[in-house]
Amino acid sequence: MKFGAALLTAALLILVFPNFNVAYLAPVALAPLLWAAAKEPRWWRRFLFGYAAGIAYWAGACYWIQIVLHDHAGIAAWASWLGFVVFALYKGLLMGVFALGAGLLMKRGLAVLTVPALWVAVEWLHTWTGFAWLDLGNAAINMPVPMRLAPFTGVYGLSFVFAAMSAALALVALRRPRVELAPALALLIVWLLPALPALQRGTQSAVLVQPNISESADWTQSWIGRMHQRLASLSLKGAFLIVWPEAPAPMYYDRDPQFRDMVDQVARTTHSYVLLNVVPLSNGAPLNSALLVSPEGQSVGRYDQMNLVPFGEYVPRPFKALLSKIATESDDFVPGARQMLLPAGPHKIGAFICYESVFPGFVRNLANQGAELLVNISNDGWYGASAARDQHLEIVRMRAAENRRWILRATNDGITSTIDPAGRVARNLPSFVAASALTGFSWVDSTTFYSRHGDWFVWLCLLAAIAALAVATLTPSYKKNR
Repeated sequence: MKFGAALLTAALLILVFPNFNVAYLAPVALAPLLWAAAKEPRWWRRFLFGYAAGIAYWAGACYWIQIVLHDHAGIAAWASWLGFVVFALYKGLLMGVFALGAGLLMKRGLAVLTVPALWVAVEWLHTWTGFAWLDLGNAAINMPVPMRLAPFTGVYGLSFVFAAMSAALALVALRRPRVELAPALALLIVWLLPALPALQRGTQSAVLVQPNISESADWTQSWIGRMHQRLASLSLKGAFLIVWPEAPAPMYYDRDPQFRDMVDQVARTTHSYVLLNVVPLSNGAPLNSALLVSPEGQSVGRYDQMNLVPFGEYVPRPFKALLSKIATESDDFVPGARQMLLPAGPHKIGAFICYESVFPGFVRNLANQGAELLVNISNDGWYGASAARDQHLEIVRMRAAENRRWILRATNDGITSTIDPAGRVARNLPSFVAASALTGFSWVDSTTFYSRHGDWFVWLCLLAAIAALAVATLTPSYKKNR
């Protein structure tokens, strides 16, 4: 029963996120695992319960990784499955650590607060262990009341709320004294926070370009020319800003005079700023960058991607002899040195590229530095028609809500979207078609508490979890005191 309960948690977590989107399961998803951990006195079995749940969860939610490795990295089927299994075994470890600690904390009177603190600390560690993707709090993106927390605590406050509700449910199932549920009343403070901003039309115009460029085409000269012309023809609409996506086609602005002249001409013809993905060189190695060209046809700023996708844009050294990366550049990309805001007249744009959306602290720093608009360029074509597209969009929507900023998101073949400061999707383009959208946005110069102070809530949870685990380890358990 305990092992089955742990696997039930994995199943519920998978159902919470796209493709299934049963978000109302988020407040109960962790409860079965917490019940099993509380009932199990042996530490190694608690770890195994959590580890099994973690393996099943990551494999079920990120099943698309095998597809990406096989279809786009040129890896043999057996090797792609092996890589996928190693990924799930690795990512499941932190869930095992959570169950190990939660089993101790569930025996204490403040479990309804300390267990979610531990969950937040463990969830945050994913950003430092090679791959971050699905924070539990992302499931709240369409829930107006919980989303009030986002501009104060970031996504981790929402994760805390859901984990606390699961802990309370597990305590009820364990028939623990009702007084232990009392600290959960603190969650009612969410109702006192400011409501989400009302839906508004943007005061500025933008064109989001979705060229639908093939991921597997050969880079012949004629093909490259046609792709560049497709980008240009989709951009011929009057707007303040035109955004081109990250795409699997050569964008050598500084090394290809013909391409540079075409981009500059688009900017001058439309009297627009053009933000595009380019591949400059740094000491002979490629960078993945966002370049802004002014309406006069002049380059005015460039941001070089700092957080690269492992196995997507570079191959970690231990795997270089076995695997190739997904991106089509012959060499590994190298990371940029620092965040840069892009000047659009008197305004500032904060650009982040593809996978950088999964780092809340990274994106919030753009708003804190003065970015009045956020722009995300991505190539989600590597995901095929899998759930990863919707999962990625959900992540980007949370970044908008945390910072109360409009986000313009241009992708190669979907999901291209305009996202308002509450994280609502104001405009979508259909996927897998070549199209462009004339959309609106507004400049926002105010900053949220989260934008200014960052992951203060994570650090608070980390300290609370460490202190609670120390007390639980050094003093008799609740069960022994009864």
